Parts: sequence; structure tokens; C-alpha cells
Amino acid sequence: MLKVGEKSSLKPFVMCGRYVINKPVTKTRDLVKSVNVVNDVANYNAHPTQKLPVIKSYPNAKTLEVLQWGLTPSWTQEREIRPLINARLETLGEKMTFKNLIKNYRCLVIADGYYEWKRKENVKTPHYFTREDNRPVFFAGIYKDHQFLIITKEASSNVVDIHQRQPVVINEEDLDEYFNLKIEGTNFLRSYQAPKLKFHPVSRDVNKPTNNSKHLIEAIIN
Repeated sequence: MLKVGEKSSLKPFVMCGRYVINKPVTKTRDLVKSVNVVNDVANYNAHPTQKLPVIKSYPNAKTLEVLQWGLTPSWTQEREIRPLINARLETLGEKMTFKNLIKNYRCLVIADGYYEWKRKENVKTPHYFTREDNRPVFFAGIYKDHQFLIITKEASSNVVDIHQRQPVVINEEDLDEYFNLKIEGTNFLRSYQAPKLKFHPVSRDVNKPTNNSKHLIEAIIN
């Protein structure tokens, strides 16, 4: 998604910085026991600092609730710093900011797909990514208090032409395994066989975060 230096109405963020979620309550109806202040609407341009739906697991049940996308590390000590929106899988278990979170505070971010930008010379073209089988997307995430971020990894062979990294996507049938805190989270994600993705170019209208309509995900012909 947007990389440092991308011109946009938002301050630039590293990937994965924009995604789509339509009817999150409907999509998770059979997965969670309760829903806490989540509207069953479409967001075609979900971006950092927004409050967005995530699945959290408690001892007795899973819930769908909203958290703010972007995590402010405790070491900032109130300094002006942009919240972290991604965590690299490769260093997840090493960095003090993340190692306790992947151990104890895992969440899943429900989505339809996400945006990523391909640079060619001085032009950046947005692309929309979804699963090849068109099933809902569940990004592996971690959270602290009311904030969350998305875990990323090196891009697969069919994605790397667009961007060198991609979100970690979990299959619906494996959600319980990711939430099982007895399983070491980093090792689970490193060995996980993620679903294949497909993508197509879309309008640069997505660069402006206030744009939020279905046309943002429609394929364009270059």
C-alpha cells in the first residue's frame, strides 16, 4: 500500500496502508459470538487512524469490535511520532514493541481486499488485491489497548512485481489456530501456507482517503 513519499491527502505510510471491508458483521456472523459497536457498512478506503472492525478472542468467545488502525509504541513517551501500522513478520519476535503482543494479544482484521501501489519510473499505479477464490480476507494482526496493526511478510512470487511485501492472510478455517496462545505465533505465521492472491489496476482516486465508493475497486484498462 502507500509507501513513504507517496503523495496523498494522508501523511505517507509504509505498506499495507489501505484496504476494503464491506459488511463486516454479515461476513463474521458465524465466527463471533457478539458484535460491539460495529456498523455493517462498506468502507472502500479504510486507512490508518480510522476505527475499523477486528476479531478478538476472549476465553469464552470471539467478538467483533472496532480498534484504531495504528499503534503508538510505549517508548515514544508522548513524542510526536506517526503510529505504526505494520509489523514485519521477520522481526516480530525480536522487537520489544511486538514480542509480547504476538505472544498474548493477537487479532484478525476482516477485509475484502487491499490496495498496493506499483512504481514505474515516476508514476505510481494503485492495484486492488483479493483472494483468488474471492473468499473474505483475514489479516493477521496484533493489538494493544484500543489500537492494532497488520503483520506483513515478503511478497509471494506473483505479488512481488507490484510490491516487495504483502499482508499475512489467514484462512477462515485456521482462525482458531492463530488465536491459540499455546502455539508460538511467529513460528506459526512463518510456516503458514497463505492463500493465493489476484490483483488488477484501479483508479488513482483511491489516493484520496475521503473518496469512498465502489468504483475504487473496479478494474481499469491501462
